[in-house]
Amino acid sequence: MQSRYDIIVVGGGVIGSSVACQLLQDGFTGSVAVIEKDTGYEFASTPRSAGGIRQLFSTEVNIRMSHYSLQAFKTFAQDMAVDGDLAPIDFKEPGYLFLGNEAIMGTLLRQAELQRRLGVQVDVLSAADLKGVIPELNVEDLTGGVFSPDDGYMDAYSVLQGYVRKAKRLGAEYARQEVAAITVDENGRASGVRLADGTEISAGAVVLTAGAWSGTLAATAGVDLPVVPLRRQLFALDLAQPLQKPLPLTIDPKGVYFRHEGSLVIAGFANDVPFGFDFHWEKSFFEQEIWPVMADRCPNFEQMKLIRGWAGLYDHNQIDHNSIIGEMPDRKGLYVATGFSGHGLMHAPAAGKALSELIRLGKLETIDASPLSPERFVTHRYVREEAVI
Repeated sequence: MQSRYDIIVVGGGVIGSSVACQLLQDGFTGSVAVIEKDTGYEFASTPRSAGGIRQLFSTEVNIRMSHYSLQAFKTFAQDMAVDGDLAPIDFKEPGYLFLGNEAIMGTLLRQAELQRRLGVQVDVLSAADLKGVIPELNVEDLTGGVFSPDDGYMDAYSVLQGYVRKAKRLGAEYARQEVAAITVDENGRASGVRLADGTEISAGAVVLTAGAWSGTLAATAGVDLPVVPLRRQLFALDLAQPLQKPLPLTIDPKGVYFRHEGSLVIAGFANDVPFGFDFHWEKSFFEQEIWPVMADRCPNFEQMKLIRGWAGLYDHNQIDHNSIIGEMPDRKGLYVATGFSGHGLMHAPAAGKALSELIRLGKLETIDASPLSPERFVTHRYVREEAVI
């Protein structure tokens, strides 16, 4: 590596690579280094995610972030092409479906009103209508549901690799190194990084996009960033009796979600677990917490084989469970895009665009992501998202 770069991005996952790629696509002419210790992405959150993109949020900023990102994913293969070689991500649009019972249907309807005002196509379904989407569904306890037909899911690892390849083609330098600390100059400004081997590299600005590791690294610069690692498990299942139609990503009122993955079904549930860097998965968790809910919801789920399981990490924002995007008010020169709390992949294009504008122009132009600024932890103007999975 060189001894100095104009921009150092700490963390080369989907967020960091989106930032680097967007900066250079938008005409940034300075030098950009992306430092990533896990270049095989064995423990990266993106390849371990459910790969979804939805606009069914309860806050305007998240809906707008999703809307921008959805359009980006639809043209991703062409936009991220390198020398005519496309970057396919197997993007599918079977939609997102929130099932509603008497307790939550009113909340879903209120959210749908906001989503429609912001241009999202939202279908409010009766219990009978739900059978048209998933014919085998048990709707006895359901009042209805909310369906967004434009939403869907993709091959998350291909998105990550598409950004990496394009960023490199545009001139970003990727380095397989471990950042031990973010350095600060005598004026209190972020000045670069110190690697695990003791090497110090200076920068005009540092962008922290280290996912679940962001809080730990921010602390090395004297910054209190409320981001911690939170384990989430997913399971791949083979059904004895296949479903008639491809599943949208479906969220049960009890919080269990499921979708198709080829001929298999993948499912997950956001249970309460201790914070920590924990990657183990538990068959017993699937058997006790997920399978009973799925079996009650659909008779086809009563007989199925657990093919495999895995766990990944949310970069969990403990304060309001929403992303943190912008320059740290108490540490100039340090920009962050982290704390997505499960929305990192789906908001990666929007986050990259927002940081590109903040770094190049000093202001936001395309998406008003200002509610997600880290300044909200000083002003206490938190973003309370109700639709968290």
